[in-house]
Amino acid sequence: MIYNLLGNTGIRVSKVCFGSLSISPLQSNITKEKAVKVLSCAFDYGVNFIDTAEIYENYDVIAEFLKSYRPADVVIATKCYAYTAEMAEKSLVEALKALNRDYIDIFLLHEQESIYTLRGHAEAIEYFMRAKDKGYIRAFGISTHTVDAVKAAATMNEIEVIHPIINMGGIGILGGSREDMLYAIRRAHEFGKGIYAMKALGGGHLIGQARPSIDFVNSIDEISSIAIGMQSEDEVIADVYMVSGRDVPDDVAARLNKKVRKLVIEEWCDMCGACIDRCVQNALRIEGDSVVVDMEKCNLCSYCVGTCPHFYIKVV
Repeated sequence: MIYNLLGNTGIRVSKVCFGSLSISPLQSNITKEKAVKVLSCAFDYGVNFIDTAEIYENYDVIAEFLKSYRPADVVIATKCYAYTAEMAEKSLVEALKALNRDYIDIFLLHEQESIYTLRGHAEAIEYFMRAKDKGYIRAFGISTHTVDAVKAAATMNEIEVIHPIINMGGIGILGGSREDMLYAIRRAHEFGKGIYAMKALGGGHLIGQARPSIDFVNSIDEISSIAIGMQSEDEVIADVYMVSGRDVPDDVAARLNKKVRKLVIEEWCDMCGACIDRCVQNALRIEGDSVVVDMEKCNLCSYCVGTCPHFYIKVV
């Protein structure tokens, strides 16, 4: 496994980051026992970095996993939507207590959009700076899907870590192209920011091009780590091998190729209708208060995924 320093934070992370949304109630029905087993497999293969968030509701799973590993060896990044000091304190206290940690390695403001949203979170940022001074967090940052937020964060002294979306297809990048995001990432890195990437597989719809997709993000020198969602030991092995530049073992590849894929629409979809307009197979429709998919018509082309700005649609 390759390990890199995360910008100027002094935090050393594995090139593969375990994106734990995949083992959260938001994205799977995986049992706690199975989730802990997958996490353990990842760390057996050299992964030392977990990305989570308050909204993922999986602190209990990570805490259970930590019972079998030396907590000091595990780097944890979490995220919240706090915009007041009171909300920030509540989120930090909850994370520390639920994870049974004395500190959180990286605390991020979730889904920041621009300098204006960052200014709107000024009170929370000030709280996190005080918490850092007291040793409760090691580094502070943001996660984002937008080019503008990366540009804004690059010049903010308070922000040390940026978790941006970047993938081969430019899927889900807001406010610019793939090249615009790459430029912003490189600029932020010049300012000493630590960068770890999200959505390397475009929310699932680049899964058929997993190797070139991983290779693309892996080739960006400014990125220290790549957060990838994994739900099985086979997925862990495949992702670790690909990021390490090795061929995926034949037996692992064969089992993954047999995995039945399906289109999933999150229950909190706001039914904007963009995906329905995009689907040339007429496989999507509004039924009651949700968008449903007709899997007999759906060919998993995933074009609808690219029309959803919030990744409410995934191929899993």
